[in-house]
Amino acid sequence: MLSLHEFLSAKNYTRVKLHLTKTNHFEINATINGIKGVFILDTGASNSCVDFEAIETFKLQAEDSIVKAAGAGAIDMDTKTSKKNKIKIGKWKNNKVILVLFNLTHVNTALIKHNARPVDGIIGADILKKAKAIIDYQKKYLYLKL
Repeated sequence: MLSLHEFLSAKNYTRVKLHLTKTNHFEINATINGIKGVFILDTGASNSCVDFEAIETFKLQAEDSIVKAAGAGAIDMDTKTSKKNKIKIGKWKNNKVILVLFNLTHVNTALIKHNARPVDGIIGADILKKAKAIIDYQKKYLYLKL
């Protein structure tokens, strides 16, 4: 019988190691516009997000947005958007990713209080759907379709 890795490799998936934090979140390394960052993998987040403080770091072109963000205990937060970003996770890449930008201080404060490191943003369901993602929770891998 084939392992999940062997089966998905034959279907042209690549795998990326996930790191379980002290807060029981999966962290993932990703590159946005050629710059490496650390992100929480969040299947419940409808959009992938980057912290306002990382706009310059990731060379994002921020545009005002009337949409308000909510999540992780915070509501009605101002947002901006950034279009046509290049993202790379392992060997998977996409050159037309729209990112939501908002203040992630509340997320990073909670992570730091639990002795976890702060993150640059969140990889959400939008990217996971584009990549036809499969998560192996037992072995801590994310599979993305090339």
